[in-house]
Amino acid sequence: MNRRDLIRASAALGLSTVAGRVWAAPKADARLLVVFLRGAYDAANVVIPTGSEFYYRSRPNLAIAKPDATDPKAALALDADWSLHPALRETLLPLYAKGQAAFLPFAGTDDLTRSHFETQDTIEMGQTVGAARDYNSGFMARLAAELTRVRPIAFTDQMPLIFRGVETVPNIAINGVGKPGIDDRQARLIAAMYSDTKLAAAVTEGFRVRDAVYHTISDHAGQADRGAVSPKGFELSARRIGRLMRETFNLGFVDVGGWDTHVNQGAGTGYLADRLGELGRGLAGFVEEIGPGWSDTVVVVLSEFGRTFRENGSRGTDHGHGSVYWILGGGVRGGRIAGPQVRTDEAHLFQNRDYPVLSDYRGLLSGLFRRLYGLDQASLRRIFPSADPADLALL
Repeated sequence: MNRRDLIRASAALGLSTVAGRVWAAPKADARLLVVFLRGAYDAANVVIPTGSEFYYRSRPNLAIAKPDATDPKAALALDADWSLHPALRETLLPLYAKGQAAFLPFAGTDDLTRSHFETQDTIEMGQTVGAARDYNSGFMARLAAELTRVRPIAFTDQMPLIFRGVETVPNIAINGVGKPGIDDRQARLIAAMYSDTKLAAAVTEGFRVRDAVYHTISDHAGQADRGAVSPKGFELSARRIGRLMRETFNLGFVDVGGWDTHVNQGAGTGYLADRLGELGRGLAGFVEEIGPGWSDTVVVVLSEFGRTFRENGSRGTDHGHGSVYWILGGGVRGGRIAGPQVRTDEAHLFQNRDYPVLSDYRGLLSGLFRRLYGLDQASLRRIFPSADPADLALL
């Protein structure tokens, strides 16, 4: 039975978590979670070039105040030139101070469309811009194919492009997990129906993954009902993800929306600040749930592109180019602004409007994968064709 028939059979069973093969249980502790901020977050107001007077001239309404210990709305100094949004004071700043977070400005892709969907597809596929596109080949699916001890999962409602590949990867919407519609008796009957077919292993694995996710999340929800965590938004989702990746999965993807801030974006407070607060609490919760495994975990936070450096007439920002990526982890060589950089001034804007891209994300991630997994050049080229790994010594 071919892959398409397998997917159809899985859908007929109502099992979005059915896998195309029985994945070998991971023996190594290395975990990778990719967090995609869909909508293009305004990187310049998150990792802020407070050493640039041009930044303050460009954003008369949106600029975050320079670091000031007496001002709770002021930026939080990272080094002499860069600062962090105050909404991340209690969550990301402590990781940075412990050397467990690095920020990479001027990162992104050579896709110049400034289209959300086009550039999201470009990043998720990880293929050469301008070449023929294969929409059934995402870079995390290709990464999984190169790893021998991997249990991948997408924490999404539908299978994301990034995980499309030869093998079917489990996916489940972490916010929408409810009691399974098929009970244990029915599951055994269905498994028995397929016991003598090529789908037997996939069906059995699908029910196993479904039950593991449900029980992990429902157990955690019971703890939350006693006041352990807030039951809202990404914070709770990230804790669930952390629990699942601590116990079962070691290669994950999740996307978070709400970052397309054309109007009334806010500065030290407001819409963007609120979204950052939720994201930061979620990531901090993920770290807590991973526990001691944090030392062998890497989280990559990225977005399709940055936003215009100058604010627009609606007190927001428009579609841009270069962004800032985050690399978090207990073993990350952080506490620094990493990667190639230029002065944040008018002369160095891309097309006189955006951050330039100095670190292509394929090279950046390729170098990270080489250090994290020990992959050779041939494997890295299969993951990111035509991209040379950039070793930024992040691990």
